[in-house]
Amino acid sequence: MTFAKFLQPDLVLGETIVHLTPALLEKHQLRGLVLDVDETLVPLRERKVSPEVAAWITEVKQVVSLWLVSNNISETRIGGIAASLDVPYIFGARKPSRRKLRQAIDQMGFPVEQVGMVGDRLFTDALAGNRLGMFTILVEPMIDPAIAAQSYPIRNAEVWLTQVLGISIKR
Repeated sequence: MTFAKFLQPDLVLGETIVHLTPALLEKHQLRGLVLDVDETLVPLRERKVSPEVAAWITEVKQVVSLWLVSNNISETRIGGIAASLDVPYIFGARKPSRRKLRQAIDQMGFPVEQVGMVGDRLFTDALAGNRLGMFTILVEPMIDPAIAAQSYPIRNAEVWLTQVLGISIKR
C-alpha cells in the first residue's frame, strides 16, 4: 500500500461530526467509533462540548459503541470531556501510532473493520486508522474557518500535501 493510500479516508464527510448520522453508520456496518477529541468534538481551547455535540453523542450511542482517543496529554481536559459524555477515553495516544487505537478496539470487542476512526486530521487520525484496517472518516474541524487559515498552519500544510499526493478530501 502506498503512503497516499494510507492517508485516504474511506469517507470524507465534508461537514462537522454532528452530520455523521446513525443511518450512515449503519450503511457502512459500523458497530463502534473511535473519536478524536481536539477539533473533531471540541475546538482546541475548549473544555466542554457544545449542546449540539452532546446531543449527537446521545443519538449515536444508540447504534454504536464509542471511545475517545486523543493525542492531547491533558488527562484533566480529555477526562473531563469524556466524563461529561459518559464515554471511555484514552489520552496521550501519539497517533498515528496504532497502540492506543488497538486498545480501544479491543475494549469494544468488535472486529477492527467494524470500527470507524473519526477525526479531522489525515496525518494522525486517518493514517492511524488506515494502518489498522479501520473504516476512516474525515470530518471538518470544529473551528471557525476564518481563524483556521491564520491559526492552523500545520492543517493548511496537510491540505496542500494531500493535493500534491493526489489524495481526495472532497466529498
